[in-house]
Amino acid sequence: MTNDTNSSLTRRRYIKAGGAAGATIAIAGCLGGGDGDSDGEETTTASDDGGTTQSDDGGQELEIVHWWTAGGEKDALNALIEGFEQEYPDVDVTNNPAPGGAGSALDTEIQSRIINENPPSTFQIWPGKALNTYLESDVLVDIGDSVWDDGMRDAYLDGVKDMSQSADGEFVAVPLNIHRLNNLFYNVSVLEDAGVDPASLDSPSALLDAMETIDAETDAAPMAHQTQAVWSTLQMWEDVLIGHAGVDTYQDVIAGNVADNETAVRESLQLVADFREYFNEDAGSVAWDEANGKVIQGNAAFIHQGDWAAGQYGAAEDFEYDSDWGNVAFPGTDGVYHVVADSFVMPTSNPSPEATEKWLSYCGSVDGQERFNPVKGSIPPRTDVPNDEFGPFLTAQREDFDTSDAQPPTIAHGTGVTPQVKSNVEAAFSAFVGNWNVDAAYDELTNAF
Repeated sequence: MTNDTNSSLTRRRYIKAGGAAGATIAIAGCLGGGDGDSDGEETTTASDDGGTTQSDDGGQELEIVHWWTAGGEKDALNALIEGFEQEYPDVDVTNNPAPGGAGSALDTEIQSRIINENPPSTFQIWPGKALNTYLESDVLVDIGDSVWDDGMRDAYLDGVKDMSQSADGEFVAVPLNIHRLNNLFYNVSVLEDAGVDPASLDSPSALLDAMETIDAETDAAPMAHQTQAVWSTLQMWEDVLIGHAGVDTYQDVIAGNVADNETAVRESLQLVADFREYFNEDAGSVAWDEANGKVIQGNAAFIHQGDWAAGQYGAAEDFEYDSDWGNVAFPGTDGVYHVVADSFVMPTSNPSPEATEKWLSYCGSVDGQERFNPVKGSIPPRTDVPNDEFGPFLTAQREDFDTSDAQPPTIAHGTGVTPQVKSNVEAAFSAFVGNWNVDAAYDELTNAF
């Protein structure tokens, strides 16, 4: 279990006087990647108002820390940075990735740098309760006046705006995208060979029956999946719970009322344990994108995954939407848009506040979100971004979002529970994917909250 004291960046540990006159801040890693081109460590002296870091040629510097390093996500960030640099040519961007651990590696780096009074200009984080560690430590700047203008506030849906705010209603984050988690992707040919109609699947139990049919009628794995990292199975369980017992039950569970929903929690865990009989044999040794590749190759029928999986389909040769692959809402979750968003924030004692405000404003703009989201395989949180660049799949996803009845947050991606609870639940699922013991998993989930 994670100790609250250790996981929080306490005010005493963090800063003596943020932005104090004459404070000298070393910008570690600002010159990027250790490529040997630097003439030495660069420093800047903050003014009374936390003045902007200057580059050698007098421009502003912006260090962005993020975890987007694979395939389409890397390309999406590059597209965003390219648009930003066109909009703000006076800002020199340092792209500083911290990949690995579904964001945990980034958290470790950022918390260390904040404690050492050396924060980057901005960093990627899930909005919602994933912000708690930083909010409780008072190390995020209120950007309500400087970034969240009336145009942004009018263009964002209320649920997304709520995730961007502290408990006191201060805007501290700018969501850039929205991903849907409750997708069931499939290979059209495999399902046709098995005689399975994905549109007819109305519950997780019906999906289990379909996987049994696929196993009997084809040589393909019924469900592509990976178990070496716990988040995929945790994400699957969340949608099995929603599909089996409804979104209200799921919301009650993530609020901490596991015991009040014992039957639903146990039955949903059992369904996931039953699903694993139909996973690809190498589920324990592949990453999610390798599992997803099996759908592309026709070696697997289904995969339950966020809509980033579709980005991989778009990059594949001769694998076209609707004719070769398709998707439905995870069985039992019609009308639900199970969301995770990515955002950027502005840490206090900021080395480049003016450049950071420009970056955050651009992330919240129509142009920024139109460049980023089609490449990332996500939809924009702004409602006024044109559909022209999004293609049929993402356009359909936007329509589903606009007409959805519920947009619940997620445990696996940190928006629905505090970082400590997320860590506890991950520990429960780490054991679960090793032994598939429903009783033990239920007990650990009860204690996790």
